[in-house]
Amino acid sequence: MALKASPESQAALLQLQSSDTRLQQLDHRMKGLPENARIAELSREAETVRQQLLTETGAVEDARRELSRVESDVAVVEARMERDSQRIASSSSAKDVAGLEHELASLRQRRDALEEIQLGVMERLEGLESTLAETQARLDELKQSIAGVEQERDAALATLTSERTHAAANRGEIAATVPQDLLALYERQRARYGIGASHLRGGVSSASGVRLNENDMARIRSAAPDDVLMCPDSEAILVRTDESGL
Repeated sequence: MALKASPESQAALLQLQSSDTRLQQLDHRMKGLPENARIAELSREAETVRQQLLTETGAVEDARRELSRVESDVAVVEARMERDSQRIASSSSAKDVAGLEHELASLRQRRDALEEIQLGVMERLEGLESTLAETQARLDELKQSIAGVEQERDAALATLTSERTHAAANRGEIAATVPQDLLALYERQRARYGIGASHLRGGVSSASGVRLNENDMARIRSAAPDDVLMCPDSEAILVRTDESGL
């Protein structure tokens, strides 16, 4: 048996479809907030900088360990120099003194070489630490930018969520006025084809944007006002009004 519904109930489907279209638009906007794309972009950049920071941190730590080793070597050499100087001062053997002075001269050369290495490592470490500080500052800047965009996104999302809540409430009020069997058909067609109701305006189906042929129009004209008809192109419920051109 063909479904029947009053013209007023069928017309309510157009309001329902409008509400559903609005909800879809809001959902699309919520998923496609430009702030999300910006956050993703900044996050990728931040991850690149974070990896760079790890590499630079490792280089700084290596340089610090190298400097510590050189400083330790210098300390050992200076300790030996101090020991030899004390032995020279207390020795009465010319042979021993000569040997110690020779060793002391070698130790001075070794200390000078180590101090030159130490200076080079210190200069390199200073450069590495400066680069590390710049990279850390860049990462901090990116984190602040991400936090700022996240606030903008959350504000936009809150606004859209509020709009959606009101739209959903409005949709519920409209749906409550539609007979259950007609509403079930609408929901089924909308789930299958994306649109549940189509307005026939001037012989054109709003769902498909296609002008109906004369055979279809003749069939529609011959139907009773409470007959529930389907759009031949979109499979949505075809709603007739004074604008339908019948």
